[in-house]
Amino acid sequence: MPLFVIERNIKDAAKLTPEQLRGISAKSCDVVAGLGVPYKWHTSYVAGDKIYCVHEAESADVIRRHAKEGGFPADMVTEVAAVIGPQTAK
Repeated sequence: MPLFVIERNIKDAAKLTPEQLRGISAKSCDVVAGLGVPYKWHTSYVAGDKIYCVHEAESADVIRRHAKEGGFPADMVTEVAAVIGPQTAK
């Protein structure tokens, strides 16, 4: 299944409280459970005015459906072409 990076523009995202982040996470999990198609949320990074998420889905359309049903922005949805890190240099 393809891997996607999602950029969500959310003003003051880095100032969200743990309780707010827990609520967003719970909503995302609920939407994933109700999609009825293969979908996996790997992780998200909160930084500045953005949340960057890494999800697996059959298509970018399914990613956008998750965002719409959850009430989350999905300002950019990009399929990952490759994953690299320190181990790639070996």
